[in-house]
Amino acid sequence: MKLSLILILLSGASAFIAPKGARQSSLRRSSAVESESFTKPERVIMDDLPAVFVYDHCPFCVRVRLALGLKNIKHKVNFMANDDIPTPTKLVGKKIAPIFALPLDNLVMGESLDIIKLVDSDARFGPVELFKPATGRADIKAWQKSVQVLLRTLQRPRYVATGLLPEFQQLDGRHAFIKNHQLPPYQKPEWKGNEENPEGMNMDEKLKLYAEAMAQDPAPLIEELNAKLVELDDIVFSEYYCSEGGLSYDDIDLWSRLRSITIVKGVQWPAKLRSYMDNLSALGDVPLYDQMAL
Repeated sequence: MKLSLILILLSGASAFIAPKGARQSSLRRSSAVESESFTKPERVIMDDLPAVFVYDHCPFCVRVRLALGLKNIKHKVNFMANDDIPTPTKLVGKKIAPIFALPLDNLVMGESLDIIKLVDSDARFGPVELFKPATGRADIKAWQKSVQVLLRTLQRPRYVATGLLPEFQQLDGRHAFIKNHQLPPYQKPEWKGNEENPEGMNMDEKLKLYAEAMAQDPAPLIEELNAKLVELDDIVFSEYYCSEGGLSYDDIDLWSRLRSITIVKGVQWPAKLRSYMDNLSALGDVPLYDQMAL
């Protein structure tokens, strides 16, 4: 792995249906965008745009961005630095993401699924219930659990090593992430601290472990990941949605988690699963990481 990447880590130790009484002049329309199995509603553009406050890498933030994109709702995207505590605290009282702001209603709220349910039940944002309910598929949940350690090992060092994600543009943001996100095999208490060891692991040791993770040969881990993606490809229903019946909350969650895999260079995607990633990226207007993969 290039030394420059390690130094980055270590440096510095639908159609709109107006509700009764609403003024349609506050919106503009554009043509729907079609795909083989999903048609985006007509464009919804409010004079005072809704906004999201997010981290680019965060799958819960991606859920909201994907949903707004699929519903074709124009919105502002505000990327917060990973060490920015004042901005989210001022908005909702604590450091969390995503945060959704709707100026027309003087509304600010958190929790990704609550945000999506609000938007998908309000006719001002186009057709309601565009997303089918979650199916509760145990096979997908089991797959996600089976790759948790593997993905943390591959993805977390790459988030900060690219130097390109907006929340990690500055050293303090990168160090804030490293400070709070353990690498396997360490568990959160021994990394961040607990009652017995309030300070947790020394920051210099954390930086060293992240640098070592980037420096090691990723080939064995990528080979393992490639095999796991073949398993997932077998249980994804189609290249447009993962569960039979159409686009659902299953996709909102699964795609948002899979997106981060594209930051890992050398991954071999099965054909159907790769098409699934590309299709929802285009329809949801949320780019993948292929061009910056490490």
